[in-house]
Amino acid sequence: MNRIFLLGDSTCADKSEDKRPETGWGMVLQQLVKKQWQVVNLAENGRSTKSFLEEGLFDRCLGQLSEGDWVFIQFGHNDSKDDEQRHTDPWTTYQGNLILMTDTVLEREAHPVLLTPICRRRFDEQGNLVQTHGDYPKAMISLAKSRNYPVLDMTEKTYQLLAYLGPKESKKLFLHLEKQDHPNYPDGAADDTHLNEWGANVVANLTLAQLRGLYPQIPFL
Repeated sequence: MNRIFLLGDSTCADKSEDKRPETGWGMVLQQLVKKQWQVVNLAENGRSTKSFLEEGLFDRCLGQLSEGDWVFIQFGHNDSKDDEQRHTDPWTTYQGNLILMTDTVLEREAHPVLLTPICRRRFDEQGNLVQTHGDYPKAMISLAKSRNYPVLDMTEKTYQLLAYLGPKESKKLFLHLEKQDHPNYPDGAADDTHLNEWGANVVANLTLAQLRGLYPQIPFL
């Protein structure tokens, strides 16, 4: 059985029952691919390219990786954080970490795909969606083009979606709850980074739709 590995942060990661209805988009991917393919979600909350490598999480992927497997690599939410454990510069250390992961996957005769981070739901007072990821998406796309890596611009795809939905309707994709809506969040929640189950399904379908459009020969779709 071939596998699809997911490397990334909390927007993709599995969630424990006490965090639901928060849902990483990687949690719903298995139901969207062919049955003979197994999705292995190695994404972890709060990780950047730097911490993912230094904590040995990438090595966990390599320990299971076989020829013909696919590896989705999505980082950017936490690489901009100020702390030493996670921070990278978009045009130097971020790109360098992506090169390390991507080239190592290629050396194993597996198939890497870079994904820019999904957009946060942040609107200004005029109702315009604000891009919060700085140069990280541009740096990933520039790197992919220069080295001929497959890349999906999920920042732009999700930006277009949230901008179309607007400030009110876009809440339905994220972890927004009123008091007593859910026992895990008795005081409610207003989280514009993390998805709910419906949002995770939407993002997972967007990801595979873009992948299908760019690389129609992919065997797991």
